[in-house]
Amino acid sequence: MAAPTNRRHAWGEGVLLLLIGLFCVFPFYWMVTTSLKTQVVALESPPVWWFTPTLANYREVLFVDKVGPALINSLIVAVSTTALAVGLGTPAAYALARFEFRGKRDLWFWFITNRFVSPVVLAFPVFLIARETGLRDTHIALILMYLTFTLPIVIWICTDQFRSIPHELDEAAMLEGASQWRIFRSICLPLAMPGVAVSSILSFIFSWNELLFAYILAPKAAKTAPAMAVTFMEGYDVPYGKIMATSTLIVVPVLIFALLASKHLVRGLTMGAVK
Repeated sequence: MAAPTNRRHAWGEGVLLLLIGLFCVFPFYWMVTTSLKTQVVALESPPVWWFTPTLANYREVLFVDKVGPALINSLIVAVSTTALAVGLGTPAAYALARFEFRGKRDLWFWFITNRFVSPVVLAFPVFLIARETGLRDTHIALILMYLTFTLPIVIWICTDQFRSIPHELDEAAMLEGASQWRIFRSICLPLAMPGVAVSSILSFIFSWNELLFAYILAPKAAKTAPAMAVTFMEGYDVPYGKIMATSTLIVVPVLIFALLASKHLVRGLTMGAVK
């Protein structure tokens, strides 16, 4: 009796996983197929499942609406934010993991709670500051804003990675005459690379996909791709094909990047969880 029961459980789990997979994949399927439809076909009710695909929406958003420069702006902001977050966050995480100093707990609490603040609360004050300082519609404004959210992510993940590295390695390096900076750079940082990788991935994805601050801080010259997609929804005409084509151009690079880095993502999230 055990074998049929186990077989039924296996079939049930397989069906459940299949349904969950379809539920997760269907929005992407709908987005891509809609981007390949004309406006008339996209507005059909009930939806048209079989149609002749067209690349007209992609040609229009790339060559007429100039989404290409917006994608370049997104790349500049995302790469710069990720580089700064990792460059500033890894030494801070190492210090929090390895040293004891006054106010350490308060500093750790401040870093973590920064990530808990709702972005909507900061939108209007940040807009006023950017306008008064002349930073509105610049890459710098977005990079500085995104650092307030990505830096805590890097510090949070990398601190646990550094804590999982045995202190005996630091002591052995000190006996050999290595400086604290060399211990961090040559010993601890390579061992903590899974955490650095996962925090870099999360920082890049957040900076690439963020919409609220991109919409209010970069309306023209520094406009990013997500903000460009929103500008298509004006008046009574909603060009679903163009919106979905732009969304596909935004999502596909991040999706490919995440799939390629999924091994590091899982490893970085699980290391340091068990001691």
